[in-house]
Amino acid sequence: MEVVNALGRRKRAIARVFVSEGTGKITINKRDLAEYFPSTILQYVVKQPLNKLEVAEKYDIKVNLYGGGFTGQSQALRLAIARALVKINPEDKASLRADGFMTRDSRSVERKKPGQPKARRRFQFSKR
Repeated sequence: MEVVNALGRRKRAIARVFVSEGTGKITINKRDLAEYFPSTILQYVVKQPLNKLEVAEKYDIKVNLYGGGFTGQSQALRLAIARALVKINPEDKASLRADGFMTRDSRSVERKKPGQPKARRRFQFSKR
């Protein structure tokens, strides 16, 4: 099997993933998964599609990850891994979609409007 690549985005985070056959090692920006995401919750989020298909020990994953915060990055990485797994085996798409791993979360920060302190917050109204 040659290297399969995929892209995942969430908020301002972009994850570019390269999946190859291996022992289950995940390397993010030349650092180990546990070192890059110390939180076990974020590690769990990243591994969700692999655990769902029970292929966590079958593939080595190299990741280029930039932009956004740690939560957005972990969710962008989850989407990228799910897309790569579908490229490898298209029959897995239905089970990944059922758990919501194939859907791009389009929510992002709303822009600030002129004449307001924030996107929707208005300045305090004074009648007199």
